[in-house]
Amino acid sequence: MPFTARRAALRALLPGAGVDALLVTDLVNVRYLSGFTGSNAALLVHADGDDRSRICTDGRYATQVAAEVPDLAAVIERACAVELAKRAAKLSVERLGFESDVVTVDGYEALVEAAGGVPLVRAPGLVQRLRAVKDAAEVEALRRACSVGDAALAELLEAGGLRPGRTEREVALDLENRMRAHGADGPAFPTILAAGANSAVPHHRPTDAQLQRGDLVKIDFGALVDGYHSDMTRTLVLGPAADWQRELHALVAEAQAAGRAALVPGAEVTRVDAAARDVVERAGRGDQFVHGLGHGVGLQIHEAPYVGRTGTGSLAAGMVVTVEPGVYLEGKGGVRIEDTLVVRHADPELLTHTTRELLEV
Repeated sequence: MPFTARRAALRALLPGAGVDALLVTDLVNVRYLSGFTGSNAALLVHADGDDRSRICTDGRYATQVAAEVPDLAAVIERACAVELAKRAAKLSVERLGFESDVVTVDGYEALVEAAGGVPLVRAPGLVQRLRAVKDAAEVEALRRACSVGDAALAELLEAGGLRPGRTEREVALDLENRMRAHGADGPAFPTILAAGANSAVPHHRPTDAQLQRGDLVKIDFGALVDGYHSDMTRTLVLGPAADWQRELHALVAEAQAAGRAALVPGAEVTRVDAAARDVVERAGRGDQFVHGLGHGVGLQIHEAPYVGRTGTGSLAAGMVVTVEPGVYLEGKGGVRIEDTLVVRHADPELLTHTTRELLEV
């Protein structure tokens, strides 16, 4: 189990934040540090170790927390964050950090009152900093999630699920059901299935519009497996592709290859974005690439790092990111190609394996 090691890694960050304990209230961060999957919880991670750390949840999850988090003492109380703040002094906490990027103003006031004389210190983003670099268990979960997505799309295509006359909504639901059949807990996010002119809308929601022969069909989807999200986009054509569709797909494929090649430890995220964007701009279509190149994926579908023109920081080995350039011709059609990859010291590890070639189905 990686949770003990993750909490140890967090403890190493506490002195730099000027605290000797962190009150974790973001449920995603609670899961990352403990394995607990309930809908109400907070976690107190003490610098002195797990003996002084506590997890809190309410009575609905008493059995679940004992099974999922056997290595931490559990507190059963509805108001989890407030209860742990009350216990801070008894646990020898002198300065209590809290996730100021998560706690509301009203929540902060309640914590101050509950903590008594223990000072509260803003400590945002500490767990997210750890989550940006995936450990081996996380990468394996992401591999499984990506494999489910690959298998479901292959099965959809083999079964003739992409054909004229079906609606965008029908195909999206079909694909999501196939992911569940292959072991997913559900889709990683609402599937984007966009045909014809709708493919020019980057985040189009499926409608009852029918697929037609000659349409570009953009499919952006993922599987949720053990809490981890996959993310992949492929753009296909129903029937023989027109010249303009081939040219647009080839341009995006070239940009995507450049972005993948730029995924090296130490690379600034803005430079990775620029590697792909420059390809599109040289073709005179820079204003039709309207979003960032990619983002981190893990326990959330969008998490650090953000790989785009406004991103900050650089890549590190073990980060898992998407590379997803797109070019969109309003009223006509658009192409996006997206893969999920692990940043490695050698070549990046590709987790999504469906062909990137332009498929005519």
